[in-house]
Amino acid sequence: MPRKPRIEFKGAFYHVIVRGNQKQKIFREISDYDKFHHFLSIYKNRYYYALYAYILMSNHVHLLIETKDSPLSKIMQGINQSYTLYFNRKYGQVGHLFQGRYKAIVCDRDEYLLSLLKYIHNNPVRAEIAETPDQYSWSSHLAYLGESNPHSLVDTDHVLAMFSENKARASRHYADFMRQGDSLKNGEVYSTIDQRLQGSEEFVDKVQRYVEGEIKKERKKNEFTLAQISGVLEKRYGITKEHLYSSSKDRQIMSARRIFTLTAKLYGYAGKEIAEYLKKDPASVTGYLRGADHSKEVMSVVKALEANKRNVNFKV
Repeated sequence: MPRKPRIEFKGAFYHVIVRGNQKQKIFREISDYDKFHHFLSIYKNRYYYALYAYILMSNHVHLLIETKDSPLSKIMQGINQSYTLYFNRKYGQVGHLFQGRYKAIVCDRDEYLLSLLKYIHNNPVRAEIAETPDQYSWSSHLAYLGESNPHSLVDTDHVLAMFSENKARASRHYADFMRQGDSLKNGEVYSTIDQRLQGSEEFVDKVQRYVEGEIKKERKKNEFTLAQISGVLEKRYGITKEHLYSSSKDRQIMSARRIFTLTAKLYGYAGKEIAEYLKKDPASVTGYLRGADHSKEVMSVVKALEANKRNVNFKV
């Protein structure tokens, strides 16, 4: 599938992932990590982007960047080219250091900032090179604890204010937040809309005005479980999963099965998976897809699912 053009506009919030070419190490010594910090700082001062989080792993980098007047492409070109020149000169190499084109996902900052921040800071724990994020030096985690922020790289104020107006208290609440499990799994982090976006339908509509051509609004595959979808149906329509499983031909229950099936298909579930969940014959599921128009009801369920996923207000 061909790659889509970058989405760039003032105030865009990106999850950027840069990987070493053919999985090679991009940091071999402590001085390499320091040099990458240096280039992040140089281009931050030049282009005034906001950096909410970063982590430097041996063969890849994660950044959470919000642009201002300068586009992300100019920022990343400066950082990557400068570091590549430094690395190749130091180690006597030629050619590409980084793997093809870096990945840049435009995210709804309000919805994803905290969960992405936690996911990024927990990288060393998942890689089993540290027991806690506190034990890893090359990330922005320590900046949020008030311990280390080289070159004043990390813009911590916005995130800490989500926990408390008092910085010391905010850092303590942030530490408590980090001790909880990841709210995003690996598949969810890289699951996108139109290869380039993460956010609600309303967010996609806002971004559309900056994009030439239509954004394909396919739902992220298996973003919600079938149980979560049926749970929303129960709350909205009073139709339980037992009703869905039953052989009842009641009009409301039949409509609920159609809404459930159409919603599940939006999120990438195969007819066989839906049939197994509903304890029905696959032919029945095919029939539900051909039933009456329930597009308004389906979008109502989608909005409820997305609303349930939003972060709670951590401010105290």
